[in-house]
This record gives sequence, C-alpha cells and structure tokens, in this order.
Amino acid sequence: MIWDGASYHRSVEFPAYLNSVNQGLDVQEWKITCIRFAANDPEQNPVEDIWLYAKKFVTEFYHLCKYEWCG
Repeated sequence: MIWDGASYHRSVEFPAYLNSVNQGLDVQEWKITCIRFAANDPEQNPVEDIWLYAKKFVTEFYHLCKYEWCG
C-alpha cells in the first residue's frame, strides 16, 4: 500500500487497523505493508503536481467566483 501524508492516514484508527491485520507476524509475513511518500514530493507522488496547480488556480481566480454563501 502506498501511503501519502493524508490526514486520515495519520489518524489513530488506520495504524491500529494495520497493527491488527499484521499482529503476531514477522515483517516478511505482513499481509499489508505501507510505503510512505515524503510530504508534497511530486517526484515520488505525481498527483502532488496536480494539487499544486489546483491550489494555484484557486488562489489566482477565487475572486471571479459569483457564488454567495448562505448563512
């Protein structure tokens, strides 16, 4: 399993689940192994480039949005 820096990967539940699945097994016998990417590294995780462009687009053009928030 490839593991990026998403907040739900750092939650208490996810590591607990992995521990329960691999409990009592040697590393070579693990049913699930995680490979963790460096945070925001497009060389390891190309989708980071897409997020970068999307954030830049929103930052530059949010003022053109005509949606009014209710409340």
